Formats: sequence, C-alpha cells, structure tokens
Amino acid sequence: MSFYLLGESAAVIQTRSPVSLSCQRRLWSMAQQLRAIGGYREVVPGMNNLTLVFDPDLTSGTAQLALLADLWSASDAQDFIPRSVLIEVSYGGASGPDLELVAAHAGLHPEQVVALHTAADYTVYFLGFQPGFPYLGGLPPVLATPRRDMPRLLVPAGSVGIGGTQTGIYPAATPGGWQLIGRSSVCLFDPILAEPSLLLPGDLIRFVAV
Repeated sequence: MSFYLLGESAAVIQTRSPVSLSCQRRLWSMAQQLRAIGGYREVVPGMNNLTLVFDPDLTSGTAQLALLADLWSASDAQDFIPRSVLIEVSYGGASGPDLELVAAHAGLHPEQVVALHTAADYTVYFLGFQPGFPYLGGLPPVLATPRRDMPRLLVPAGSVGIGGTQTGIYPAATPGGWQLIGRSSVCLFDPILAEPSLLLPGDLIRFVAV
C-alpha cells in the first residue's frame, strides 16, 4: 500500500497486487465518497489505484494524501453500492462476425455462446483504451478466446467483443483486435454531457439479446 503525489495537483493511493474485487470495491466506495464531497477536478479509480485530481490553490497535496489514507482506513467493500445497467445487443451476423469463431473455440453452438454471455453478471473494473471503454470482469471461462492475430483496421462503435478472459464494448469506431460477437446501439460516451461516460467503474452490467 502506498500514497504519493503526481506533480502538485494529483494524489494517488496504490494498493497491492493482484487485483481483487474486494479491494476494488473499497476503492470504488472511496470514489463515491469523494464525488459526494465535490470540488475535485477528477476522481479516477483504476486497477489497484485511485487518482484524485485537485486544485492546488485550494488545498495541499499533503492534505489530500491524508484524506485518502483516512478514507481507506474507514472503507469497507460492503459500503459500495453498484449501479445496475442493462445493455441490449444484437448477436451474430454482420453485428458479430466472430461469434461462430468464438463458438468453435469453446466447442459450443453460437446460440449457446449467446446464452452464456447474456446469463452472466459483469463488473466494470475500469475504463480505458478509449474514452468510455469498459473492461468487464465476469466472462464465463469457457468463452475466453484469444485476440485476433491481425487486428481489424476499423471496429464499428457499439461492438461487443471478447479479448482473452475479458469482454467489453467499443464506444467509438476504432482499430481493434478483440473477437466481435455482437453490437449495441447504446451510446457509451458523450463528451458534451456533465458525466460523459455511461458506465463507471464498479457498475454491474447485464447483456440482453435483441
């Protein structure tokens, strides 16, 4: 466990590896409390860490490090209350060109892949790669599939993919190497909104086939 400053306007809490859901829940609980306090430029929970960006004209790094230490000591994984989000997905066909490949890799029929993918509850561990891209934990192990040897030059926005042991959704059109099994019409990131990302770390996600 460590607490340190990034320049003069950011404080970080870094927990020990490996990643655990219990530890992440404590960090997400801290993020909720810090957002409720308000006045921060950004509150950014990551994998095993949380970064607090503040105005150095209004407070000091020393004070924010002390606050992070106090919040961590008082935090409990049970304090975190996740949001639940349903995301509709059109599986297979042009929307999910790799569905049959994932099925063959798992020794399943495509319909079984869809049934398993929609039966699981997923946790947003963190956002990254591109704005609003959720890295989701909870993929049924049988569906784990290696990334493509040759990434696509363009993956359509809303594509739902599997990369190794994780599943995720592409918020915007971009090159990408995950196996695409479906597509959603949901907007995951809108920069003009006060809260531009639809999903936040800690959210519980459920996919619904349409």
